[in-house]
Amino acid sequence: MTGGTKAMTREETRTPRERPEYAPAVDIFDREEEIVLVADMPGVTGDAVDINLDRGELTIRGRVSPPEVEGELVFQEYRMGDFVRSFALVEDIDSDSIAAELKNGVLTVRIRKPEQKKPRKIAVKEG
Repeated sequence: MTGGTKAMTREETRTPRERPEYAPAVDIFDREEEIVLVADMPGVTGDAVDINLDRGELTIRGRVSPPEVEGELVFQEYRMGDFVRSFALVEDIDSDSIAAELKNGVLTVRIRKPEQKKPRKIAVKEG
């Protein structure tokens, strides 16, 4: 291509629904006060992450923007796509208790446990 126009890659011309979706690798930690979900989402920025809780299902979605490069694409192996993963929550969760942070392509979601579900030690009386 000549004339200073930017060549659009095939991925850039697709609508959001046509883009491939990948399940990010996720680790889940059960702590005394909270559940912590850690997901690898390279290339995702904070403003491109959506986290939704609907009817006990937590869904994370991260949109990846195409890299800005100059020149004509002559060979392509890297496939641009978005990250999507859903989890069924077995406990009633208050959506206000969910907090998330994205740092260096790693999304950390913290879900506070309801008061009645937290583990507690029961005292035994002798009598």
